[in-house]
Amino acid sequence: MSGLAKSVQEWTEGRIDFEGQAFVELISRVVLIGSAIVAFIVGFAMQSLAVTFVIFGGTTAVLALVVLPPWPMFNAHPVEWLPKVETKEKGK
Repeated sequence: MSGLAKSVQEWTEGRIDFEGQAFVELISRVVLIGSAIVAFIVGFAMQSLAVTFVIFGGTTAVLALVVLPPWPMFNAHPVEWLPKVETKEKGK
């Protein structure tokens, strides 16, 4: 497999570890709650529901760009699986 094909496969595979998943969940929760509060306050102050949705929607789009790709920082603690155990087949 060529170097480019291998790098594309690694990029699209989407491997992140369990600690990376917890980190993504924490980032998502904090950013979404914070942006909802800020969007509500700004929209209320400006008396515009459109401003509220633009702020919250923009923050959600930026958050998706941050947490959806499998960045290397989300795979800093990969799972080490046990080696495969070879067994003998019975009855032959």
